[in-house]
Amino acid sequence: MGAEKLDVFQAIADPTRRKLLRLLAGERQSVTTLSQHFPISRVAISKHLRILEESKLVSVKRIGREKRYQLEAEALLEVKEWLSFYEQFWDNKMTTLKHLVENDHD
Repeated sequence: MGAEKLDVFQAIADPTRRKLLRLLAGERQSVTTLSQHFPISRVAISKHLRILEESKLVSVKRIGREKRYQLEAEALLEVKEWLSFYEQFWDNKMTTLKHLVENDHD
């Protein structure tokens, strides 16, 4: 029995992987470049990148002997769709807060 594929939510649960996604939003980067932003080894960064790749959150392109990683933001649509349900609660709280603030000055 093979290992289960991680879903997007499992992949973004880790703060290191969330930071990697942010760093990869601009351009393709190597493990060496990315690892400079973390106090952990390149091997550890590679493991995080593998999880992000398995979750379809990053793509990999080989350039010479080096692998370059890039964000695949479309995979985050699943998170956006899930969160969209909860926006109604945030919007309601903001409306209530606005009402309270505006009426407090009367």
